[in-house]
Amino acid sequence: MNIIKDTDHILLMYDGKRKWLLKVRQGENFGTHKGIVYFDDIIGKQYGTCIFTKPQGFKMRVFKPLPSDFILKMGRTTQILYPEDCGLILMYTGIGPGSLVLEAGTGSGALTCILGNYVKPNGHVYSYDIREKSLKQARNNVQKAHLEDVVSIEYGDILIDVDHHELDAVVLDLATPWLAVKKVKSFLRLSGVLCSFSPTIEQVKKTVEALEGKEFYDINTFELIKRKIIVKENATRPTTRMVGHTGYLTFARRIQDIENPYQGKKPEKAEKVDLSDLSDLIKL
Repeated sequence: MNIIKDTDHILLMYDGKRKWLLKVRQGENFGTHKGIVYFDDIIGKQYGTCIFTKPQGFKMRVFKPLPSDFILKMGRTTQILYPEDCGLILMYTGIGPGSLVLEAGTGSGALTCILGNYVKPNGHVYSYDIREKSLKQARNNVQKAHLEDVVSIEYGDILIDVDHHELDAVVLDLATPWLAVKKVKSFLRLSGVLCSFSPTIEQVKKTVEALEGKEFYDINTFELIKRKIIVKENATRPTTRMVGHTGYLTFARRIQDIENPYQGKKPEKAEKVDLSDLSDLIKL
């Protein structure tokens, strides 16, 4: 449905820089520097329409929030993963409807909500953190996104407290992900994908070293750099300010490694080659 109802979320935009993620409630309003927005003027209208503030009469645009809007505007206690990194995680893990996913390092729940949106209606995201403040904020964000049925947020250290089996993907956002590689391997089904997000290259090197030769294959690390382009007549160029670095994403697939019986096999008897017939050719 494209009709805005009581308690729905909206993205209210005045211009490209001034925008607000709001929950509309009957009888309430939202004050801005351009005037007051009355939610009763919005409820019952379609997403993608315009309203005007009172008493000043400035135009505001009302949009249906995208997943990227929730990520950038949601309450947070820690640094979040940016939309471009979340998109790469979805593409390189194959997470989709029905997937069973474990997330270690819930943080504010930005990625948790994205994963929850993609695994529903039959999948589930099991998210763990050891910081009570982060857990409280993440649960609040999951409730706002109405994802309680497909997302579980619990206190837990995946090295000690957590046990899962036959998961489709494991996503790590930890300070020491290399320490978790051996444990989470048992969580994944064969061909399941491990993803690790790390802000520094030293973390990546230790993680990749832990993955190599440990029944993981197709190990790759990526960094995404996004630039916004300012489009003006005769003056189109990249924006001066940008987020120069978010982090590194390492992916690996779990495999049941089997020793090759055809390579490195020694003959039962010593084999000798007779080169006597080649003596004339050697003289030439």
